[in-house]
Amino acid sequence: MASAEDDVYQEHVLDHYESPYHRGRCGGATHAHEDDNPMCGDRVHVDLRIENGRVREAWFDGEGCCISQAAASMLMQKIEGQSVDDVRRFSAEEMLRLFGPRLTPNRQKCCLLGWCVVQAALFSPRGGNGASERAADARPSGDDSAKGDST
Repeated sequence: MASAEDDVYQEHVLDHYESPYHRGRCGGATHAHEDDNPMCGDRVHVDLRIENGRVREAWFDGEGCCISQAAASMLMQKIEGQSVDDVRRFSAEEMLRLFGPRLTPNRQKCCLLGWCVVQAALFSPRGGNGASERAADARPSGDDSAKGDST
């Protein structure tokens, strides 16, 4: 029999699956990435709007199991408004704790797909005007490589 705590987590997961946070595309995205888990068919696309070193908007889209899609929703809600540095430091272990219920190793891959896509998106500026400026916005504050100083 499941404990009351397990029931709360399951309800929380189902809430994010059925009414996801920022599911869709972000028209003003500065960074984006998409990946899939070929073992199970889960796919997640992430759009981020990064300004002044902060994730101003975080959106996801995709298809797959309840775990991959609910975890992506939880992650968008978690990272929105955070500094890029904080998002980069957000670990896989922290993502699993954010999700809640304990998962088997195969199901952990479902949960971590969105996290992997976000980490890659931070280094994937969208093309077009201002892409290099947007890439500089996503760099940690101590990175001077984009300033063109070749001394």
